[in-house]
Amino acid sequence: MNKIITTGMSRRSLLKTTAAAALIGAVRTAFPSGAFAAAAAPEVTGAKLGFIALTDAAALIVAKEKGLFEKHGLPDVEVAKQASWGATRDNLVLGGASNGIDGAHILSPLPYLMHTGKVTQNNQPVPMALLARLNYDSQGISVAKEYADTGVQLDASKLKAAFEKKKAEGKEVKAAMTFPGGTHDLWIRYWLAAGGIDPDKDVSTIVVPPPQMVANMKVGNMDVFCVGEPWNEQLVNQGVGFTAATTGELWKGHPEKALGMRADWVEKNPNATRALLMAVMEAQQWCDSMDNKEEMATILGKRQWFNVPPKDILGRLKGDINYGNGRVARGTDLYMKFWAGGASYPFKSHDTWFMAENVRWGKFAPDTDIKSLVDQVNREDLWRDAAKALGVAAADIPSSPSRGKETFFDGKVFDPENPSAYLDSLAIKAAS
Repeated sequence: MNKIITTGMSRRSLLKTTAAAALIGAVRTAFPSGAFAAAAAPEVTGAKLGFIALTDAAALIVAKEKGLFEKHGLPDVEVAKQASWGATRDNLVLGGASNGIDGAHILSPLPYLMHTGKVTQNNQPVPMALLARLNYDSQGISVAKEYADTGVQLDASKLKAAFEKKKAEGKEVKAAMTFPGGTHDLWIRYWLAAGGIDPDKDVSTIVVPPPQMVANMKVGNMDVFCVGEPWNEQLVNQGVGFTAATTGELWKGHPEKALGMRADWVEKNPNATRALLMAVMEAQQWCDSMDNKEEMATILGKRQWFNVPPKDILGRLKGDINYGNGRVARGTDLYMKFWAGGASYPFKSHDTWFMAENVRWGKFAPDTDIKSLVDQVNREDLWRDAAKALGVAAADIPSSPSRGKETFFDGKVFDPENPSAYLDSLAIKAAS
């Protein structure tokens, strides 16, 4: 397959992102990391943030409920529910000044897809900044009840014969995810491909908003899906299907959602950006404590947030997993991580994997300069600045923007210094 170049973007990509790069370069020249005055007040008193009803939005919701935005000088932050990731994108394109939103709880690859104009109207780039990771782990790959007899768990190959039989009967096999090129798309594709099932040829991938997954499986609209909590747990509690695996079993300690903001908002409001990050970090620390899980489930379950019973949220928050196929695991370490172990810090190496997987499946060209793109969007420097201002212990601030090599459940190893070697090692892929 074509190698990913690391010295320069393709001409077309370069033209598309030059404006974005210039804008962000200007921001960094004007406001180098650590250059903000320690007591500088936020330029604005609020921001409009979007969220999807998913447990990994908890830090934004808790920061609002617990008055943490207000504590850091942003009393007017709005945290507004979005109907889908497509709606999140559309409202970010509009921006807060035009009745959209300034930032959001977002799928980690989505700021990159927007920044390059891959998923926007007329392929118009919208410069974006990824400021923090919001969580690790705890998404789920769930399967319709009709496949219970296959015994499928982490090994997706157990579905191969059942899928082939269904297709031979003239029926479509549907795998649902939440947004093309997003995290759930990448998890379900990785899982299927590792089991010898080509997600582009052997199944039809469809897009379904997270809160609609359970209802759609109930009426037979899909065979498998990948989504965040609480929807996998709710599926099991309603007896509609079962969880084959949680994503932490695919890749232990994997990055998931992020806090993404329009780059122009970050440029105009450097002090407010730092204040926003400080509030979110404090909320992440609160969310990470096992002592707070019950209160957190109660908060998230409220009508204005998720509108679901707290019991549909609580189990997996604590690492108790009823897979729904007779398998129950209690006190596992597969619960959602919000802070410990660097969960809040946006490692550039993780974004490099997301970009490599999007090259794998054809969302980005094989000659994409991944390093340059990650350097444009990932603002780990601003995270570090906010962490220091918040008084985060030096030991809790990662020393490098790379977490190093990552190993997946099927034995594949991703070296962020050499994405091409990783892509070459994969048998099933769209890119060639």
